[in-house]
Amino acid sequence: MASAATPTPAGTRRGHRMPFGAQLTEPGGVRFRLWAPALPGVLLRLGEAPPQPMTALPGGWFERVCDAVPAGSRYCYEIGDGLCVPDPASRGNPDGVHGPSVVVDPGAFAWQDGGWCGRPWHEAVIYELHVGTFTPQGTFAGVMQRLDHLLELGITAIELMPLAQFPGHRNWGYDGALPFAPHAGYGTPDDLKRLIQAAHQRGLMVLLDVVYNHFGPEGNYLHLYAPPFFSQRHHTPWGAAINFDGEMSRTVRDFYIHNALYWLEEFHLDGLRLDAVHAIIDDSRPDILEELAQVVRTTLGRERHIHLVLENDHNAVRYLERRDAGAHCYDAQWNDDLHHACHVLLTGEQDGYYADYREHATAHLGRCLSEGFAYQGEVSGYRHGARRGEPSAHLPPSAFVSFLQNHDQIGNRAFGERLTTLAGAEALAAATALLLPAPPPPLLFMGEEWGAREPFPFFCQFEPGLAAAVTEGRRKEFAGFSRFRDPAVRATIPDPCAEQTFELARLDWSALESPPSRDRLALYRRLLALRQQVIVPRLPGARGSWFEVLGEAALEVSWRLGDGSRLSVMANLGSATVTVAGPPRGRLLFAGPAGPPEDLAADLAADLAAGRLPGCSVAWYLEGADEPG
Repeated sequence: MASAATPTPAGTRRGHRMPFGAQLTEPGGVRFRLWAPALPGVLLRLGEAPPQPMTALPGGWFERVCDAVPAGSRYCYEIGDGLCVPDPASRGNPDGVHGPSVVVDPGAFAWQDGGWCGRPWHEAVIYELHVGTFTPQGTFAGVMQRLDHLLELGITAIELMPLAQFPGHRNWGYDGALPFAPHAGYGTPDDLKRLIQAAHQRGLMVLLDVVYNHFGPEGNYLHLYAPPFFSQRHHTPWGAAINFDGEMSRTVRDFYIHNALYWLEEFHLDGLRLDAVHAIIDDSRPDILEELAQVVRTTLGRERHIHLVLENDHNAVRYLERRDAGAHCYDAQWNDDLHHACHVLLTGEQDGYYADYREHATAHLGRCLSEGFAYQGEVSGYRHGARRGEPSAHLPPSAFVSFLQNHDQIGNRAFGERLTTLAGAEALAAATALLLPAPPPPLLFMGEEWGAREPFPFFCQFEPGLAAAVTEGRRKEFAGFSRFRDPAVRATIPDPCAEQTFELARLDWSALESPPSRDRLALYRRLLALRQQVIVPRLPGARGSWFEVLGEAALEVSWRLGDGSRLSVMANLGSATVTVAGPPRGRLLFAGPAGPPEDLAADLAADLAAGRLPGCSVAWYLEGADEPG
């Protein structure tokens, strides 16, 4: 269960000491340090004072220690020809990615969650949100006002989309240029700390999405003074790869390891989700993912629950292996295979990567639920015959985060449509009833719980020249789809750089008052209560067992839980009734998803006893271990 947050009388002071950036010294001074191996010299500009030369140190470092520098002081580095750049390790950049950095005193915030040690991973029910569009305010304070809604829903972990300072006022967050600075438009670093503290006081974990595979296309100046930060051998879809395995890569690796420790220690976050690690290319051993995880585990991870999650299209199992009943490196990976199989079943779409799931979507779904990945070394047609993935059946269900929607799967569509507008309501409710109680930790995307219909299109804001190229490039991405071959049709794709595209994504909380939204919210609360009360206590030690395809969109899945009980589900995501041999053994936990629970339980039990599994229906059963709860 959740660890209680016990306020401490004087408050807890937290700060992460870094070998770079602006680090406070005693008494009242600041050590400024910049890695600039391509420069003969660097000047520090501190407030309105004349520029001050920095001392050259071995390895391409420059340093200056200044006395009596108050928090809030602005500074930047002059790197030649009068060009001033922000600190790449800036803790705050209130004027944007091109402006000066600000000295932040991390110890000025008095934390009142000193007793918080986090929650174990098997309790995770994750809610992904974008700070800028989650509330009308679009701020950390706005999110804090909605924490009670998430608590009542049954959420145990909030996952914030990336916060690193990005150019402009609106962005998904994956174009960050200053990885240590929370985006100023959302609030101050202390505002973020208040949000995290308020979450902890409610028993909610807070995870952060971080981007370690690239920088955004505007506002990153590292290439001007630290070209070894980037690889000359590796490339990513977004440009030059980060140099994790070449000459001078030790400094680069330390930059990202300290970034992870900084967020986890200074902001008391409960975990990180690492974006698209398949685009991190590192031929050394241990690679940066392994080294980062081990540093976190052997330092902060000894004191409290800290969770590390991957997005990895390669389905590489070595990062998810368990030792001594715990995660050796990473707790889990987002299970895109499961999403894709569900999406094909619910919508019939077969474009792009969905083509790999169109022939055996139900079997793919069953394999994901019982074994983890659908692709465990099989040939991927979408990837031109390459084999994808590694065997994963030996891993516990907790190693795979399941979801019907997330920012990628909604926003990478041309119009950013949610599944709510693409799938039938009954089938979508059945899929929800299948995934939320299942042993893999579920993830919801903001507004999903009431069936929000606002799209979540890709949006950003760049300087005019780059903005035009981004708009054109975004529309060209869809030229290969038959629907968008006509240039006139492609022109209807929302301009990602237009403010109205951003406004389309803002959640309408008033929709909660409508009867359909209230009904959907009630279903989510009921399913998550079942998960928390009956299933979560049995999850430690759980493992997948088997699945059987019962029909075109129907299947039965079974898991052996940690207490020896067996959890089974029969689900039909299609509209037609399928013939079955009968219900699983055990006590009926849930029958639905629509209608009064008591009536449905009796009706569905009768149907299953008669060898029928009606369309858009789900039944959960528990057998053994005295079935408490």
